[in-house]
Amino acid sequence: MAVQTVAGNATTASPDLGPAAALSCRECGERFELGPLFACASCFGPLEVAYDLPTGSPEELRKRIEAGPDNIWRYAPLLPVPADVAEKPNINPGFTKLVKADNLARELGVTGGLYVKDDSGNPTHSFKDRVVAIAVEAARAFGFTTLSCSSTGNLAGAVGAAAARAGLRSCVFIPHDLEQGKVVMAAVYGGELVGIEGNYDDVNRFCSELIGDPLGEGWGFVNVNLRPYYGEGSKTLAYEICEQLGWRLPDQIVIPIASGSQLTKIDKGLQELIKLGLVEDKPYKIFGAQAEGCSPVSAAFKAGHDVVRPQKPNTIAKSLAIGNPADGPYVLDIARRTGGAVEDVTDEQVVDAIKLLARTEGIFGETAGGVTLGVTKKLIEAGVIDRTLTTVVVNTGDGLKTLDAVSATSQATATIKPSLDAFRAAGLGTA
Repeated sequence: MAVQTVAGNATTASPDLGPAAALSCRECGERFELGPLFACASCFGPLEVAYDLPTGSPEELRKRIEAGPDNIWRYAPLLPVPADVAEKPNINPGFTKLVKADNLARELGVTGGLYVKDDSGNPTHSFKDRVVAIAVEAARAFGFTTLSCSSTGNLAGAVGAAAARAGLRSCVFIPHDLEQGKVVMAAVYGGELVGIEGNYDDVNRFCSELIGDPLGEGWGFVNVNLRPYYGEGSKTLAYEICEQLGWRLPDQIVIPIASGSQLTKIDKGLQELIKLGLVEDKPYKIFGAQAEGCSPVSAAFKAGHDVVRPQKPNTIAKSLAIGNPADGPYVLDIARRTGGAVEDVTDEQVVDAIKLLARTEGIFGETAGGVTLGVTKKLIEAGVIDRTLTTVVVNTGDGLKTLDAVSATSQATATIKPSLDAFRAAGLGTA
């Protein structure tokens, strides 16, 4: 197997990526040596990392993991990173809270245990820190000097922060009309931030052109030529959820869909834990969540299709506004294989769900979290999600990034003069 190279990109002969053994095509199964590749040379299918996973006692591996740092590097034996990764400058994301959401469960009538995996606790307040942390190690291994991406917002901030920490240059590309909070957070780290006139799919096409141009020499695009490694970061959500549940699989898990990579990699992580004997093998269901204004995967699922027809996004959930999701067909496969579903909710339902989560559990999720909880509520009410089973809802980011979504309906209860009489006259404090 000779290392293939993408035009304008560097690679090293023998990258140190720990247990990663090769890249494997998800369509035809052909294998390639580790390198900055993302598409199969034979069938153009997407590539993903194949491993030489640890052998031996599951009990010993559990102990090894539990003795590790309180971040994703506790799972280094299962990730495409060098063994000494925890000693390198990185933003060290992960091991975020799994909140037992009893108040929310009562509101929704769930009796089997309801949990929120709250990834707003990551360094830049979204799950994207996980995937970027892995991509940084691949960028180092392949000799890249600039970290880049196309982004709907959260990824831009994560790349900017991770590049600054790692001592790399960054240049990231976003749609021109993103939420201002995400723009500021991406720009503050000092890298170049470029707005593209168009939606995310336009930004992604531009980056695909840049990667083959001499201007892109030495650039690692985390979600293009580093995509196979980047995607592996989402597996750590599956690892953490199961470990935090006492090394057991959840019965049901609800995951937002943008490109679909997070959902497919969570499933991959669950399958790896089963294969390694770290959790008991039992059925589980995976549900995908989209906003109605950008719901190509949900539409395909409901129509019984195996392919996803692209849509033009029009939703407040801009972090999920990918009209042509790369992993859409694989999401359909997983939802059907596990007995799950893919559903969508309106923008109004997204806002209601954001406020519901905040009111019941004190968690302020961004619009993607509103999509996920909104779909969870909708599927519970429809009897699709079983109220009596353990259910995990993934909140991928912080609501402070998407204030506009709820600002109109989340204002001061009253404005009064600084006196007790004014307080009483307003009828406050008596509920």
